[in-house]
Amino acid sequence: MVGEEYVSMIPAASSEVWNAVVNGQQKEVLAPSNAILLDVLRDKAGCLGVKRGCDMGTCGCCTVMIDGVPRLSCLTMAQDVAGKEITTVEGLADGAHLAPIQQCFGEYGGSQCGFCTPGFLIASQALLNENPNPSDSEIALAIEGNLCRCTGYQQIIESIQAAAAIHRGETEAASAASDAHPDPNPSGPDEPTMPPGHAR
Repeated sequence: MVGEEYVSMIPAASSEVWNAVVNGQQKEVLAPSNAILLDVLRDKAGCLGVKRGCDMGTCGCCTVMIDGVPRLSCLTMAQDVAGKEITTVEGLADGAHLAPIQQCFGEYGGSQCGFCTPGFLIASQALLNENPNPSDSEIALAIEGNLCRCTGYQQIIESIQAAAAIHRGETEAASAASDAHPDPNPSGPDEPTMPPGHAR
C-alpha cells in the first residue's frame, strides 16, 4: 500500500470458524470465509509442507488428500472441505518414522531440489492406497498433474515402484532412523583405552 490514497475496492471477507481433521488431529481455526485451503493449511493449521507453486492448479506442489482423494489445495475453497479428513505430507509419516514412499524417494533420488516433493508424495501415496501394484503407465497417469524440473521423472517412478513393493510385502522397509542404536562407547568417558592426554 502506498500512501493514504489507497482505497480498498472489495470489502474484506468476514472470518468464520473452520474445522477439519488435519493429519489425524482435529483443527479449529478462524479463517476468512473466502480463503483457499492452501492458505488455511499453511497460515492457520501450520502445515508448511503444503507448497505454494503456481496458484493456478498447474504444478501440483500444493496437492493434499481430502478424504483419501488427491486435490489441489490452491483451487479448493477451505469452507467447501470443512469437516473433512485432510492429509498433508506431514501426515504420511508415523511420528519420526518415515512412510515407505518417503523413504524410497530419498533412496532412489525421487527428490532433488525438493520443492515439488510434497505434492508428489501425496499423489503417489493416494495411488498406492488404491493400487498397490501399479504399472509404470499407471504411475505416470497418477502423477501427471505434478511438475518436476529436476529429476526427469524416472527416479520418481522408480521410487514409487519401490514403495509399492514394500506395500505388497515383497521387500522390507528400511529400519527407522529413530530406532535405538548401541552405544559406541559403552564404558563412558573414563574408558581406560583412551589415548593419554585426551580431555575427559
